[in-house]
This record gives sequence, structure tokens and C-alpha cells, in this order.
Amino acid sequence: MLEKVIHTAPVQQVSTGSPKVSAVIITYNEEHILNKTLSQLWWCDEIIIIDSGSTDKTVEICKQFGCKIFTRTFNGYGEQKKYGVSNAKNDWILCLDADEVLSGPLIEEINTELSKNEMIFAGFEIPRTLVYVNKPFRYGKEANDLIIRLFNRNKGGWDGSIVHEKMILKGKLGKLSKHIFHYSYFSYAQHLNKINEYSSLGATKLLQKNKYKSRLIVTLAIPFNFFKYYILHRNFLNGFHGLAWAILSTLSHFLKYAKLYELKKNKDS
Repeated sequence: MLEKVIHTAPVQQVSTGSPKVSAVIITYNEEHILNKTLSQLWWCDEIIIIDSGSTDKTVEICKQFGCKIFTRTFNGYGEQKKYGVSNAKNDWILCLDADEVLSGPLIEEINTELSKNEMIFAGFEIPRTLVYVNKPFRYGKEANDLIIRLFNRNKGGWDGSIVHEKMILKGKLGKLSKHIFHYSYFSYAQHLNKINEYSSLGATKLLQKNKYKSRLIVTLAIPFNFFKYYILHRNFLNGFHGLAWAILSTLSHFLKYAKLYELKKNKDS
């Protein structure tokens, strides 16, 4: 597995009086969003980038922001993030996806809370708002999804899951009120590409854990999942974009199990 430091430079940190924070981001061809993401990390003591061999301007942009960049062959989201955290020099870690952008008020809130509560919490939940094809969702689960992105690595960290990795912490969780904006899907075509990638990884994860569902259950789950994403998650309030999100999210769930059947068939043959 290739692990190589290809660039290192100091980040211009502004003193805030709070504990130093290391930002950790994994990347692959993120030039469309990285300027926006990295420009909101000026207050961090360092920015660690784990790149999986980008072919666009990702690495060049990271160098402009003074990031410490590693290249590493991709072997799952959990392992990439764990590797990034292992190369950070500070205990407090802000581990972001490349398409997650901190709001200005959130930056202020993080530094205020860390100054007051450095030793109280193991980590912090942060509300995240989906920006879907240039539309910020105002309603429902995707408008206010709580995620752990800021944590003390002495209290835990990421599991090693290939996809849908989880944060495992021992200790009390704080809860921030200001938002991260998630620019994960900038076009419907790109959303479909991500569905293809994540459903393949998800099917592999299910196969490894020997988790199966019957074809009947997966088929019957189609209307239920659409009802969940569109009605229960209140995406009907987000207009056409909310409808598209519900349809494609339902497709992603179905495709994961269709690919699982394919993998199992190939394994057994």
C-alpha cells in the first residue's frame, strides 16, 4: 500500500485561545469544492490531507492552503480517516469530508466551546445541512442531520468500515448549534455516480458481514424506503429537489442489495 508524504507546509493559524485543532480530510478529485472547504479552516493548527491519487487539481489546491498531504491507496473510508488521524499532532481532531464546509458562526462556536469544555466532552455533534444540486434543504432530516466531526482522539475515533464508517467515542458528547454545509451532490449525474460507488462498497460490506435479505423483502422495501425518505424525512417540503433526493436514495438502497446478490452468486460459483 502506497503511503507517502508529498507536501508539507505550515498553516497560518490565528490564535483563538482554545486548544489546537488538527483538521483531517480524505480526498479524491475534489477540485470543485476544495477552495470553499479549506478557506474555512484558517483557524486550525494544521490540515492533514489523505489523497487517493487525484488526477485533477486537488493536490495543487491543497498545497496553496499549506496542507500536509499524504498519498495512500484507497482501502475504505474508515481506514483512510483512521490513517489521517494517526498523522495529526493534536488531540482535538476536526475530521471532515472534502465537501463539508463550516459556517462562520460554527467556527466561532467551536473555539468558544473548546475553550470552556476541553476536558468535559469526548466530542461534539454538529448539525449538517445538505446542499443538493445548489439548493440548501430547509426542512427535514437532511436539513439538520447531527454528525460527529469534532472529537478528542484520546477518547476514541473512527471504526475501520469500508463505507458508512462510524465514530466510536467513550465519554460525554456535546452538541453544537451552528451548521456544516454539505455540498455532496452538485448534479444529478454526479449523484448517480456516487450511488454506483457507495452501493458497490455497501454490497461488499454486507457480504463480508454475511448479511442478506430475501429478494421479496428488498422488493417490498422499495415503496417503504421512498415513503421514509420523502414523507417521514419531510423531503416533500423541499420541492422537486426533495423528490429527486427521495427517489435516488431509494434507488441506492435497492441497488446495494442487487449488487450483493451478484457478489454472492460470483462467490458461490
